[in-house]
Amino acid sequence: MRIVCIGGGPAGLYFALLMKRLDPRHQITVVERNRPYDTFGWGVVFSDATMDTMRRWDLETAEAIEQSFSHWDDIELRFKGRRIRSGGHGFVGIGRKHLLNILQARCEALGVELRFEQDVDSDLEFPDADLIIASDGINSKIRTAYADTFKPDIVVRPNRFIWLGTPRRFEAFTFDFQRTEHGWFQAHIYQFDEKTSTCIVECPESVWRAHGLDTASQEESVAFCERLFAETLDGSPLLSNARHQRGSAWLNFQRVVCEQWWLRNTNGSHVVLLGDAVHTAHFAIGSGTKLALEDAVELVRQFQRHGDTPEHIPEVLAAFQEARRIETLRIQNAAWNAMEWFEVCGSRYCDQLAPEQFMYSLLTRSQRISHENLRLRDRAWLEGYERWFAERAAAPDAVGTPPMFTPYTVRSVTLKNRVMVSPMAQYSAVDGIAGEFHLVHLGARALGGAALVMAEMTCPSPEARITPGCPGLWNDRQEAAWRRIVNWVHDHTDARIAVQLGHSGAKGSTRRGWDGTDLPLPESAHEPNWPLVSASPQAYLPGVSDMAREITRREMTLVRDEFAASTHRAIAAGFDWVELHCAHGYLLSSFISPLTNQRTDEYGGSLENRLRYPLEVFTLMRSIWPQHLPMSVRISAHDWVEGGITPTEAVEIARAFRDAGADLIDCSSGQVSKRERPTYGRMFQTPFADRIRQEAGIDTIAVGAISEADHVNSIIAAGRADLCAVARPHLANPAWTLTEAARIGYTPIRWPKPYERGKPQLEAGFARAATVITPSSIDGFDAKRGNQ
Repeated sequence: MRIVCIGGGPAGLYFALLMKRLDPRHQITVVERNRPYDTFGWGVVFSDATMDTMRRWDLETAEAIEQSFSHWDDIELRFKGRRIRSGGHGFVGIGRKHLLNILQARCEALGVELRFEQDVDSDLEFPDADLIIASDGINSKIRTAYADTFKPDIVVRPNRFIWLGTPRRFEAFTFDFQRTEHGWFQAHIYQFDEKTSTCIVECPESVWRAHGLDTASQEESVAFCERLFAETLDGSPLLSNARHQRGSAWLNFQRVVCEQWWLRNTNGSHVVLLGDAVHTAHFAIGSGTKLALEDAVELVRQFQRHGDTPEHIPEVLAAFQEARRIETLRIQNAAWNAMEWFEVCGSRYCDQLAPEQFMYSLLTRSQRISHENLRLRDRAWLEGYERWFAERAAAPDAVGTPPMFTPYTVRSVTLKNRVMVSPMAQYSAVDGIAGEFHLVHLGARALGGAALVMAEMTCPSPEARITPGCPGLWNDRQEAAWRRIVNWVHDHTDARIAVQLGHSGAKGSTRRGWDGTDLPLPESAHEPNWPLVSASPQAYLPGVSDMAREITRREMTLVRDEFAASTHRAIAAGFDWVELHCAHGYLLSSFISPLTNQRTDEYGGSLENRLRYPLEVFTLMRSIWPQHLPMSVRISAHDWVEGGITPTEAVEIARAFRDAGADLIDCSSGQVSKRERPTYGRMFQTPFADRIRQEAGIDTIAVGAISEADHVNSIIAAGRADLCAVARPHLANPAWTLTEAARIGYTPIRWPKPYERGKPQLEAGFARAATVITPSSIDGFDAKRGNQ
């Protein structure tokens, strides 16, 4: 085949040499705009796992690279006058220039033609090529020329960064955070040869402008960074090799994702994007070079499988894109999490967190390194951090207590751990009365180790129910039924029990979940439909749901007073905690979201106005509810619809409830509009709890796809939330908390006395399994050595 690689970066060069090794008869040319053996940039990093892959595909190249490596295991944080170090992280660094020189020399040795100082404006300049590799970088001309086909999604991020070097060795990958009068700067520093280190300095745009760096020359910017990080640099200068750039050397990162990766041009040549031309990963996890090299490997692998002749190119490229798309998105998602952490750390973490917790948050920023993965990397450091955390949580035994099993106190209520059973609709009440099912359901989970069980949304009137099977708290029989359940939980367990009060609004008068979620009740004399009200007229399922009319001011007062009456009954029933449901498109949520509130009175328009009625309800309930007992509010922190509530507004919503007396915000999202497009994934709603906790200054409950002790430990240890509400895992296993304790080897946890005989067996089973199956990787990354 005749192959042309446009761009002599890692992707193009490595593909060229691997393809030449596959069949020396291939005529391969790499076209590069720079001079021979010349490049810009400082060091690059990738993991030991990437090196293992390179050894398998071309040992000679791998050995040449390894001879020039700087290898380190430690990450060091310099923050607020402290230096904290954690080991076992396994990075390797090499100068970008030297890496490319090695790849260039290897290409030449194998017979690849290298053409330097040749700018390529179009793939059509190579009409005889069977295959054209567009590895021309983040500003790819080829991708731009065929944007309608490749459909790139390019997002320019807000932080500014400058890529510098310093003639100083650093023993660890060092993160240095410095506060100025205008905000925080951070430096990412890592060694890449015997005497030189990369130093990337980063800050928010607003801080960058406030210091006048938008008008500073490159020399002035370098001098500014030298002064700011003088203590860490210890007298060493900062150097720039970006003199070829016009104006400022400060850049904005661009995240690139392409829908299509290849095409056939008008010459009949196949063109495929590789490396930064098709996807980028933020330097916060150091995976850009890794992605480029692994693109090259996978493309050659597909030629091996399908045949490396021109007629096989279409099926090779289709298979390549399919094979790489998921892995690439996985890395990009992790990089996105890490990138966002650095973008907001100055406003969200630097001032709020102690150095110990800041270090934990830094290490787990990508959500790819978990609590137990940290234990594999550096057991001593993690156990020291667990002791630090447990001491501040007033754990009875600070030694060996994982964060999820530390106590939590709010007002007069102390929870034994950080796990709560999320309120989950059971549709099993009769006439609003919680019966035997609810006693068993809540009682079993209270016995199962969770610190708090929260009953499903309980309604202040018959018309407030979602379905005829939903419980209520509007009459004496219902109050007595709840009192029986509460007393049972208090008498037989050491868990606390809460009730969530809410009104269904436009989402009411529907069938039980298993009969058709959100579908209106069929016409029946036994279970008739009831009229629906909402902030504004709406049908939750257009064309399907009954139309809700706009609630009147008189009705708003009536509903508010019904919530107050139910609060009195919750006190009489003996609940330890009450939560107000202001999420998921129900009545109070419909006032908050602009998607469902089009009122023109004082309860519509601005966020302040839209919050007015929910706050009236909450304030009245708080005045009734005992001051020594806690109250929480569940909100939808993101509507996942353009024009709906955003996480930024969720912070304002949380502040309003905080000021009205709320103790915690239960951070859910969505279910306000069927037009929603959520981004699902493990712990996918935790970032909302994290942001609200740090920015609104109120404790939070994280909820959503939290299914392992590792998740809970990571969330609580990093300070992303104060409690974790676990839903579906508790449906599958009422003793989920006890089971997870055994799984991670936390044996001091107490079991109910009648069940104690099962505890040693469960713990021994998990212990045996751990000795037989030792995970060598966490989510695809080498357990000890993988980068973030």
